Amino acid sequence: MSDRQDSRSPVPVPGEHSLAEILSQPQFWTRCLHKLESANSADAVRQTFSDVDEWLFIGCGSSYYIALAAAASWGMITGERARAIPASELLLFPDLVAASSKNSAAVLISRSGRTSETVSAAEMLARKGNVRMLAVTGTANGPIEDLAALSLALPPSDEQSTVMTRSFSSMLLGLQYLAASWAGDRALLDSFRRLPVAAQAALSELHPRVRAFVAQRNFADYVCLGQGPYYGLACETALKITEMSVSYAQAFHTLEFRHGPKSIVGPETLIVFLLSEQGYDAEVDVLEEIKSLGGMTLAIANRADGRARAASDLVIEFGFDMPELARLAAYVFAGQLTGLYTGLKKQLDPDNPRHLSRVVMLK
Repeated sequence: MSDRQDSRSPVPVPGEHSLAEILSQPQFWTRCLHKLESANSADAVRQTFSDVDEWLFIGCGSSYYIALAAAASWGMITGERARAIPASELLLFPDLVAASSKNSAAVLISRSGRTSETVSAAEMLARKGNVRMLAVTGTANGPIEDLAALSLALPPSDEQSTVMTRSFSSMLLGLQYLAASWAGDRALLDSFRRLPVAAQAALSELHPRVRAFVAQRNFADYVCLGQGPYYGLACETALKITEMSVSYAQAFHTLEFRHGPKSIVGPETLIVFLLSEQGYDAEVDVLEEIKSLGGMTLAIANRADGRARAASDLVIEFGFDMPELARLAAYVFAGQLTGLYTGLKKQLDPDNPRHLSRVVMLK
């Protein structure tokens, strides 16, 4: 081999960065939790936002879906008012989404810390001066950190792929950890510390099963369903499939899918169910109905019963011995891998989907 050939950069392998980042999530969660604890993040947030009684979680794209899951988690864990808002809604219709309390705080979520709409939303809140801000990002020293009163001390996500995977789950987990700390829920905090080891074992088991499932089937459409804190994860699952494989995917609240959208059901449509513990029986009723209509089904649950197994073409069970909210982050694994392997099957590069960039910065 010539010296010229020796000096060449390795030829990129499609999807290699996305796969590495998906599979590294549990290890990265451990780093995140250690960083949050060593930086005393919970104490800093408590001191800065001690009198807050309403939380607004703001983001765009995947970061908005973090906001949906984080706001649901925050309300359930702390008992305080919390809601998720797309940054664009705050910018274009501020009167519809304005804070309803004088003691409100905004949680600004952006992997890069530079997303144009999120930065503009932060600038708007800064001008009004009546909402304190907490920045949550996977990249240090972005503009939203300069505008916020405090930043959550997460380590940089260092993703090389365009789409969010490791950054999504780590920012969600960081916000859930913060909620448990805010509420003084020591049992939940302990569960978060145990999650990475349990999730690593689950990810190692489900990875080859999802890969084989995708290899053996072809789908024209995808639908992702979830209720409560799982709805934001269903939205993110649909987005990952869309981004990584240029496929058409939609997300609905599970029971809402019955009210018209189920007309899409057929053998060419994959319906992904993120089954909750709290709404399990009602959600499995929908799963059984969709299977009876001829749909292909993938169910994700902590523990599935005979009904769910019989109605699923693939069932992913975690079997985690921890509270429901402690295991949310792991529910994104199957959707991320489905998007990745569907994209590779279509001879695409999931690391670099067409028309997309890592940061949306508007002129």
